[in-house]
Amino acid sequence: MHALRFDNAFVRELPGDPDTGPGTRQVHGALYSRVEPTPVQAPRVLAYSAEMAATLDLDADDVASDTFAAVFGGNALLDGMEPYAANYGGHQFGQWAGQLGDGRAISLGETVNAAGERWELQLKGAGPTPYSRSADGRAVLRSSVREFLCSEAMHHLGVPTTRALSLVGTGESVVRDMFYDGHPQAEPGAIVCRVAPSFIRFGNFELPASRGENEVLRQLLDFCIRRDFPHLSGEGEALYARWFTEVCERTAVLMAHWQRVGFVHGVMNTDNLSILGLTIDYGPYGWVDNYDPDWTPNTTDAGRRRYRFGQQPQVAYWNLSRLAGALSPLIAVELLQDGLRRFVEAYNEAERDSIARKLGMRECSDADVALMQELREWLQAHEVDMTIFFRALAAVEVEHVAPDPGVFADAYYDPDKAGAGESALRAWLARYAARVREDAMPAAQRVERMNAANPRYVLRNYLAQQAIDRAERGDFDGITELLDVMRRPYQDQPGREAFAAKRPDWAREKAGCSMLSCSS
Repeated sequence: MHALRFDNAFVRELPGDPDTGPGTRQVHGALYSRVEPTPVQAPRVLAYSAEMAATLDLDADDVASDTFAAVFGGNALLDGMEPYAANYGGHQFGQWAGQLGDGRAISLGETVNAAGERWELQLKGAGPTPYSRSADGRAVLRSSVREFLCSEAMHHLGVPTTRALSLVGTGESVVRDMFYDGHPQAEPGAIVCRVAPSFIRFGNFELPASRGENEVLRQLLDFCIRRDFPHLSGEGEALYARWFTEVCERTAVLMAHWQRVGFVHGVMNTDNLSILGLTIDYGPYGWVDNYDPDWTPNTTDAGRRRYRFGQQPQVAYWNLSRLAGALSPLIAVELLQDGLRRFVEAYNEAERDSIARKLGMRECSDADVALMQELREWLQAHEVDMTIFFRALAAVEVEHVAPDPGVFADAYYDPDKAGAGESALRAWLARYAARVREDAMPAAQRVERMNAANPRYVLRNYLAQQAIDRAERGDFDGITELLDVMRRPYQDQPGREAFAAKRPDWAREKAGCSMLSCSS
């Protein structure tokens, strides 16, 4: 563990809470509160990311040590760690929620690795903070497994994301009402060590702005640019405007990635959007099985479906507009509007690039956008698995005037709808094949391009739930195996075809396999 060297810029350069006592409270004029993790009974490493450990200059012996389990289970601190919980606000489900803060996340510090990269280490589920409100600051095994696996799965999919170093069992129980139905149960507890260059989110800026703390707002903005956007040059309002425009661009690219792979975040509150354009805070997320732009994995959002799959780009724009409002004391409105316009442009550019790659074309024309939209409407109408369909599309014999749709046999959830949609699919495939022939990309190059954009494996909810079920019985091999599959999501892995199968019927309504609550 000697490889971890700390340079804690956030707590060194920004104003902190002068109150270091226990208990929840409103914290004014400060961007964080110092707080230490609460020790647990029996910390045990259940799984870890070898790639993330290597990035932090840690080896297998480090991970196997008692010190590693103690530190990342919240029972010990290394020299140089200065733990704290960040103070921020946010709009939740479209409504301003006031102060929120890290209620069950505690940052241990910022480590700088041998390559000069800065990584913040954060424990989720390590005990109460001043922002925990009435909660206990803990996390259960099921939600911790999901966050650990998804952080790494998204990284290997090429989607910008926070990472996960470790999953540590606490040896203690946590009481949660999973369905909010008045039936709480004791569940095994766990802690995830999340890792990112920065955990600053839109809500960090919103809270001081909402309170008229403009000097704190300016301090945070100057710090964020200095530490997290050092490539930006200039000063004053022009620099701030360039920074906001880049935040808009990064967010747009992130949204296009989510739509490309079928990922639904589930809780796109402004406190859950990263200033670096990273996927952050894995709660009730999910992957689209049968293509449905109206699907949300969040039971809390089941009525309004504000955060449904098809609306994620629009919600991101709305959230950026809230960030713009928070920044308006420092940046002229017309400059902020320029940034928001850039979001629209950047998203359309990224979406067109995604369409070209998913369909195996060099570039995307307006006609190709229409071709993709027609396909999406057909996929929705006939209950077709998104991931399986697009992966199989590379196998279509485009040299034929009337390609055989048989390659999609495994993608249907309803045989009756499959039959009803066959003629429309044949007509679409004929137009698609003609377009591909016109594009004249060599077949091998086209297939390689498509397979690099259309994953074979994604972390479907039922796969994660199967690993969770095994873990709750004391068998953690399912987590390790699933993590290994997700390391190579674009490659065929002989013998692991079951991980690429569509959602089974039994998983349609089973708890944890389709929709999930916000409960941890």
